[in-house]
Amino acid sequence: MSQTDFSTLKLQPALLKNLQSIGYAHMTPIQAMALPPILAGSDVIGQGKTGSGKTAAFGLGLLEKLNVKRFRVQALVLCPTRELADQVAKEIRTLARSIHNIKVLTLCGGMPFGPQLGSLEHGAHIVVGTPGRIEEHVRKGALKLDDLNILVLDEADRMLEMGFQEALDAIIDQTPVNRQTLLFSATFPRQIESIAARVMKNPVMVKVDATHDSAVIAQHFYEVADDEEERKQALRQ
Repeated sequence: MSQTDFSTLKLQPALLKNLQSIGYAHMTPIQAMALPPILAGSDVIGQGKTGSGKTAAFGLGLLEKLNVKRFRVQALVLCPTRELADQVAKEIRTLARSIHNIKVLTLCGGMPFGPQLGSLEHGAHIVVGTPGRIEEHVRKGALKLDDLNILVLDEADRMLEMGFQEALDAIIDQTPVNRQTLLFSATFPRQIESIAARVMKNPVMVKVDATHDSAVIAQHFYEVADDEEERKQALRQ
């Protein structure tokens, strides 16, 4: 058994079985480095480009710790754009297919506010969204973060470049002090160092070597058909 096999991780059997069904066998470099400390409960800073597999790294971490019976927001993922938030939410849902009755809610700017309020009233386990819209929901009392266990800052450098520092600070101020914080960034400018120093506790730093081509280490999901031959064909793509 390779040390990069997902089966070497302390993940619940249902998650491991689902990973196998969607063609995930081996971890990418950032997953192999980040998942052990994430699963151990440590704060983690991951430096790697889009396509490195970071979404599955934090996605599996938050799903492993999720309590489906507690219908409260237990994980919050902040992304710089609506497009990325939609992609992240879709991947988390795919990773969570083996977990029944889980709800992943996307809250982003540029979308009608009213329907989002209605969705929040029905509750969610995981919220993925952009800082501006998330901050607005928190400020208006629609989104409660009292039960939050994990906060993820995805593409943190881009969020700061886009001027979301104030919104990020306001959101983080409303989260529990004893949460786990995961920060992922392609670059590590001084602003990232500053925010990490303020909001993280003894973070573990993991970094994918810049010589890795993201196209080489990217993972892909394929719809798995019921027919065995179709299933094999999908996984060969």
